[in-house]
Amino acid sequence: MKEYLLNSVEETRAWARDFAKELHAPVCVALHGDLGMGKSEIARTIIQTLRGADTVVPSPTFTIVQNYDGISHFDLYRINDASELVEIGLPYAIANDITLIEWPDIAADILPADTIHVYLSENGAGRKLVIK
Repeated sequence: MKEYLLNSVEETRAWARDFAKELHAPVCVALHGDLGMGKSEIARTIIQTLRGADTVVPSPTFTIVQNYDGISHFDLYRINDASELVEIGLPYAIANDITLIEWPDIAADILPADTIHVYLSENGAGRKLVIK
């Protein structure tokens, strides 16, 4: 377990840039935390670090998944039934891509044992980030 205290959005981005450089497909990263904790910012920074700073990275809240040439970014907030995970391609992405998953709890039964779990919570004006 590793723990980081991030006091600003820029510190969060710097952490995500460093973390991105360690990711090689296939790998699954589950991003946990309440609304506004920085899950999307971390995913966006990882994608832009690996695919170029000019890569447009919209939140997949409504599309559920966005693909970036070997990186799959899922937002499972609106998924109500785990059976939908196959339809949206999550098992394929997990087996082949760098897979970033926001709101991963509904997918707990299909996440690989070596999934990197990133937990974000409030820490004063900043964030506490824990990796398990």
